[in-house]
Amino acid sequence: MRIAILDDYQNVALTFGDWDSLKAGITVFTRPLDDVVRQLQGFEAVVAMRERTRFPAEVLDRLPDLKLLVSTGKRNAAIDVAAARRNGVVVSATGYIGEPTAEHTWALILAASRNLPQEFRSMREGGWQTTVGTMLHGKTLGLLGLGRLGAGAAKIGQVFGMETIAWSQNLTREKADPHGVTAVSKEELFARSDVLSVHLVLSERTRGLVGAAELAAMKPTALLVNTSRGPIVDEAALVDALRRKEIRAAALDVYDTEPFPADHPLRTLDNAVLTPHIGFVARETYEIFYGDAIEDIAAYQAGTPIRLME
Repeated sequence: MRIAILDDYQNVALTFGDWDSLKAGITVFTRPLDDVVRQLQGFEAVVAMRERTRFPAEVLDRLPDLKLLVSTGKRNAAIDVAAARRNGVVVSATGYIGEPTAEHTWALILAASRNLPQEFRSMREGGWQTTVGTMLHGKTLGLLGLGRLGAGAAKIGQVFGMETIAWSQNLTREKADPHGVTAVSKEELFARSDVLSVHLVLSERTRGLVGAAELAAMKPTALLVNTSRGPIVDEAALVDALRRKEIRAAALDVYDTEPFPADHPLRTLDNAVLTPHIGFVARETYEIFYGDAIEDIAAYQAGTPIRLME
């Protein structure tokens, strides 16, 4: 069996788990594929890291050797599962943990609130205090989405002494109350939040949900945080709002295009705190991703595929 491990940016996949047990030929791709169809010819199994490489029908239809596609995580919007099934490709998933992303959300909130990138840079350059930060205690944390990750972020906000409010299209008071969160209207969420954190799944309903009008409705002192999916926030509108100082800052881990273009205007803005989609990138997550991927491949080799993706 020939196995391709995709988008291993840190080149660490082979250090997580016993890949030798598969007795297979393994090729690791550490950079995004230029031509998915051409570069994956001849591979029987592919391990896809999250949604970094897309597998729509037009790609799957042109990979006749592919028999097993393993996706890290329990769902993957970049894979056309129906097209895979039509082509006789088994799609298996792995386990996932959300805690690293929730923790990273707060790393971004704290970094932006206390101007840590600027202070880090000043210290490296021999300087001393250069900025005045903002405390979180007594402020309002707004959650755009109150699923598992949103509820986790709310819990941490409450520890900081923040009032927590939330809105999503299906959120009710009955769903919010057990988390100590107040369900509000969309308009109230944007108007009241001192920190607004995005925790929605990307879909046609949520794409571009945070646009120019929503950003204009926020406080000029507000912070927008996105560790969910880039296209939920209108990137051009956000750049404009940050340049105009319509909001104080944005802290982002996800973007419309990934890897993030080197010449993107967000990279030039002092009021944008940026990380390279590392919210889920933690040793514990990778142990689950790659350990389960090895199990998935071994099960397929044995003729009993597991963790099939619907």
